[in-house]
Amino acid sequence: MPTAPAAAQRHIPLHGCSNFRDLGGYSGHQGQRLRWGQVYRSDHLADLSAGDLAQLDALGVARAVDFRGAQERAQHGYDWPQLQQHSLVIEPTLVHEAMQLLKVGGHLSVADTVALMQATYRGLVVESAPVFARWFALLLEDERPLVFHCTAGKDRTGWAAALLLHALGVAPEVIAQDYLLTNQLYRRPAALAAQAAQHIPPEVLHVLWTVQPAFLDSAYVAVAQHWGSIHAYLHEALGLGPSALAQLRGRYLQPAA
Repeated sequence: MPTAPAAAQRHIPLHGCSNFRDLGGYSGHQGQRLRWGQVYRSDHLADLSAGDLAQLDALGVARAVDFRGAQERAQHGYDWPQLQQHSLVIEPTLVHEAMQLLKVGGHLSVADTVALMQATYRGLVVESAPVFARWFALLLEDERPLVFHCTAGKDRTGWAAALLLHALGVAPEVIAQDYLLTNQLYRRPAALAAQAAQHIPPEVLHVLWTVQPAFLDSAYVAVAQHWGSIHAYLHEALGLGPSALAQLRGRYLQPAA
């Protein structure tokens, strides 16, 4: 089985977020490696310290793609002068509705919560396809290094990362490894964890705040049902025809040694 570079190799420790990591180093199309220092994925950036910002500046990160919804951005907004922001809104509608249900005394089992997350991923595939088409357009229109994120950097960000890695020819099992790294790296803010624990059972919170293979698998099932294959989805739904795909690979892959 192909193996991914270790989490410690790609994780960049920052004070203000926990899930910031480089997508470089993976083996892609025709054995070429993803370039280090070009594309990063993360949880939200509102709590970055001055030292964190200096570190991002040293890395050359100049753009931030934010997949969060309006309320998330209002609660944890940021305006760092060194980062050009691109808001690609995907509202966490199903999860928000579930949280509201629990807060007023409703009930969700673990199985219900897993099903909710699977429905969320199906929505990412179908309803949010235009957003991810814009995501690829941003990757192609500017060579400056970027970071893309949502709130925890796990679901919307996880699917965006999976799509990019598929487009660059990374093996599916390695894509799954990258996706699951969130469970090693993401640390919930203490205040948020304490607030959520007042209304939500710990076993349900565990599902909501982690990633599972079943979530990503549900996205692939939706792709297969509607488009037949991930290649067709990239081409037909996201606008990555042969020319755009070649351009993307030329930009983010380096020739095999």
